[in-house]
Amino acid sequence: MNKNSAFFKFFANFSYTFIANIFQMVVSAIVTLVLPRYYNVEVYSYWQLYLLYYSYIGIFHLGWSDGIYLRYAGKRYEELDKRLFSSQFWYLVIMYLFLSMGIYTLIAAFFSIQFNLQILIYVFIAGLFVVPRTTLFYILQGTNRISDFAKMNILEKLAFVSLLLIFFFLGIRTLQSVIFADLLGKLFSLLGTVYLTKDIVFSKLESFSISIKDAFSNMNAGIKLMIANIASTLIIGIIRFSIERNWGLEVFGKISLTLTISNLLMVFINSLGIVIFPMLKRISEDKLKPLYIAIRNLLMLPLLGILVFYYPMQIILSLWLPQYAESLRYMALLFPLVVFESKTSLLINTYLKALRKEKIMLYNNVMTVLLSFLLSYLTIQIWNSLTLTILLIVFLLAFRAIIAEAYIGKILRINVFKDIVLEVLLSVLFMFTNWNIGGIQGVLLYSVAYIIYVLLKKDSIKKSLESIKSLK
Repeated sequence: MNKNSAFFKFFANFSYTFIANIFQMVVSAIVTLVLPRYYNVEVYSYWQLYLLYYSYIGIFHLGWSDGIYLRYAGKRYEELDKRLFSSQFWYLVIMYLFLSMGIYTLIAAFFSIQFNLQILIYVFIAGLFVVPRTTLFYILQGTNRISDFAKMNILEKLAFVSLLLIFFFLGIRTLQSVIFADLLGKLFSLLGTVYLTKDIVFSKLESFSISIKDAFSNMNAGIKLMIANIASTLIIGIIRFSIERNWGLEVFGKISLTLTISNLLMVFINSLGIVIFPMLKRISEDKLKPLYIAIRNLLMLPLLGILVFYYPMQIILSLWLPQYAESLRYMALLFPLVVFESKTSLLINTYLKALRKEKIMLYNNVMTVLLSFLLSYLTIQIWNSLTLTILLIVFLLAFRAIIAEAYIGKILRINVFKDIVLEVLLSVLFMFTNWNIGGIQGVLLYSVAYIIYVLLKKDSIKKSLESIKSLK
């Protein structure tokens, strides 16, 4: 292989996912800016509740799709057994239908007070499109067909925002119209992905015994990762559910808006994650350590720099969404979650999956979920403090990132303790200055600290760039 071929392939794939994620960010920005301004708070809050329920739809594949991703990532698409994968796809669809109907019946019978059943129906319809598509997406990602994966992501968002704008200009501004646009976007993306993988989807099925045996192998490989992912979602999900139950739907919607705005910037960073995993599966083990250090150094520079944009964003958004101005103040506390969540999802979890250490992800996430249960009970039920509850979100994400990275450091025999301390100090400084001082003074104080950080890391960043370029 040519010396620069891997480097070129990495950035070619990154460009596809970057464009797709830029488009996704634009769509998310449109939705984030249009819905809360032109739709009433109740509609927006129910939309956020739909998204919260939807975030747990991944539990319905029982680790099946994750196992396919873990077991077959790094292979070439042409090498896959099309009959076997066709069986996996269709059996997964059948399993989802039975599971979703069974769980809905159970919730309707015993938990109808705790859940909004109408929203739940919409979520289960979305799952019918998304659960099988996830398997096909993982096949595309794992076999390095990144451009096809990116196109289907763009198709979903393009269909969604187009339909949403059509409804908007027709004066149809209901919750049902927003969810209908979202469902159609997911359906179009599923159909497009099926077309791209038609040699798998419409292949003759493998024998039942072989298919079931492979299905259990996939579930066995992926169940820990699936539970880890669900637990990861629960870390913030528990707090969001608790906010909705304790302070009501309107406060839930306003805090969800602040979280959504904070998460928008993660799209840039997470563009890399899809590309890095199959690359890590293919490179030799001796390159994992220098590559981790290089990616880490190059990642943390923009992540910590992004925080500087808090002040202009907070002013512009408060003027655009005056009814949410009070809740947007919490961005000063929530914005650093971008630093810890992006590092975890892009770098730490990607490495743990490549090293087949899903069990560590599982233990770490479950431990953080238990901590979320305990501390959210204190901040909500005992102290009844929304501010402490918001702070808890960032604390939990930072805690999870630090514990997981300490484990990776042990495996790869690297010491990033000083870097972690610097990143935590910068994040705490950002929250303190912008919550207690605010305005241009708060931003200037953080900017000075960030410049000092860049100067301290200057040589490391140069070495990291050289390390990436020398990748074979």
